[in-house]
Amino acid sequence: MLGKIVGIENNIVIIKLNIELDKFQSILNNHVIMEEPERKYVGEIVDIKDGYGYISLLGELNEKDFVFGVIKKPSFGASVKLISKEKIPLIIGLPNYRESEDLLIGESAIYEGVRVGVNVNQFFSNHFAIFGSTGSGKSCSVARILQNLFEKKHSIAYRASIFIFDAYGEYHHAFRKLHDITPEISFKSYTTNINAEERETIKIPLWLLDTDDIALLLSAEKPSQLPIIEQALKLVTIFGREEEIVLKHKNDIIARAILDIFASGRPPAQIRDQVFSVLTSYNTKELNLETPIYQPGYTRPLKQCLLIDASGKIREMELITAFMQTFINDELELKMPDGTFKYSLKDLRDAFDFALIAEGVLKSDKVYDDANVLKVRLHSLVNSDYSIYFDVDEYVSREQYIRNLLTAENGRKAQIINFNINYVDDRFAKNITKMYSKLLFDYAKNLEKRASLPFHIILEEAHRYVQNDSDVSLIGYNIFDRITKEGRKYGVLLGLISQRPSELSETCLSQCSNFLIFKMLHPLDVDYIQKMVPNITNEVVKRLRILQPGTCIAFGNAFKIPVLIKLPMPNPAPASSSCDISGIWFVERKRSN
Repeated sequence: MLGKIVGIENNIVIIKLNIELDKFQSILNNHVIMEEPERKYVGEIVDIKDGYGYISLLGELNEKDFVFGVIKKPSFGASVKLISKEKIPLIIGLPNYRESEDLLIGESAIYEGVRVGVNVNQFFSNHFAIFGSTGSGKSCSVARILQNLFEKKHSIAYRASIFIFDAYGEYHHAFRKLHDITPEISFKSYTTNINAEERETIKIPLWLLDTDDIALLLSAEKPSQLPIIEQALKLVTIFGREEEIVLKHKNDIIARAILDIFASGRPPAQIRDQVFSVLTSYNTKELNLETPIYQPGYTRPLKQCLLIDASGKIREMELITAFMQTFINDELELKMPDGTFKYSLKDLRDAFDFALIAEGVLKSDKVYDDANVLKVRLHSLVNSDYSIYFDVDEYVSREQYIRNLLTAENGRKAQIINFNINYVDDRFAKNITKMYSKLLFDYAKNLEKRASLPFHIILEEAHRYVQNDSDVSLIGYNIFDRITKEGRKYGVLLGLISQRPSELSETCLSQCSNFLIFKMLHPLDVDYIQKMVPNITNEVVKRLRILQPGTCIAFGNAFKIPVLIKLPMPNPAPASSSCDISGIWFVERKRSN
């Protein structure tokens, strides 16, 4: 008997200790049973002071299992004793470990030799988060958990599909030899390093992206910019076809733009200048400033018909209007691309130029300025090093592209697909993660059998990408918010790895069901976790500042109670070690004789 119950306050049971503490190993954070004839309550010793022990109630223990949560409180006559070693696995471990259904994570940091793990379904069928300060063990924990998953002796997670967005290129070292250990398992690596020889460069087929993707890629800021992008996407399906069809569409667009200018009611000089501007920037072999306009008895180039006479008018406006009407074709039809037509960034740039005048942006200086910003950004992207990531030689459908991602070099299924996004800036890296996440989500939504091919998307340094940004006001949703709210039913799950949880999207964090939290120091992050994470107690929060590297507090759907876990180092470890300052700085001093 540890002692006698002398008080119960909220969820804390107070006992008067009747043991000599100096003759025991520390019993703090040990679990106790408070036993009555018909009930056995389980609690954790969270504090000892002046001969009294303070026990946080956790749940009840029956003959076969532990049940989290209490309805009644123990009576003052209940006997209080430390839980026996045989009962500990019922509360924090895996008492009936099944290789095909369970996954070992590590060992209890309190009870030596007690293995701690989770049911695979309870952990991986929900979104999860791993938080911790720099150097606390986040990357190593991800590597260790996945190594344990794929190094099982008898049960092979062959149909797993885990996509890791690797902010620093750390995980290639941890997973590249998985195939040597488990021949059925394959690791596939993509990189943003265009000079890497051993790994495949990330290539995203532009035709698999939609209006929302392009809007984010071009950093659109206003919903009013979306129609320009939609028009460009409609035009790009035409601009890649044979010249005759393209020519008809271009002529139609230019003619309509000029007719709009004529009908604007602006001063003749301004009309003339705008028409000159349009035909200088947008022209065809049939419609340009040098196009001949025939009249009985003589022919003049179009630009001469725009001269202003002595009365201040464009005398030939009716003639030009009639000429432009000959290029109007009401039978031409534009449709949004459906992913069945290959086009490049340069094709999109050309289509975008014509989309500006097709949408009538010349009528409003403000609309023109908003649209022109996108045009400039697209031109910059075409001429930047980043354009190579959209340079795909052959047409591939959405389904073929996803299947290719999931196929290793040996032709077998790839279980871990790693994207090293270390060689691009944060803005573009965010776009990459969003584009891929949306592609995977849309693919999973359209599977004939729902959730038949689960995708797990793990985001290292998630606070860089999963933010409360402007996506909702721009396109109506944030893809990560949508995945956390809807993804479970389609088998698309997020894993958020971050050292700054306070910078994460509140929606995403609130939808996570399992947490591994390593040492946290920043008060804003600790406070944010306490407010946003469900079922976290003050006792858990107090421990976050003093955890050792590689030790975490784990809780959520997959854990019966919050449990302190010591994770073994992965083998091999990710390339995440700190810079060796002393090894770089110091050299051996040469001694003179």
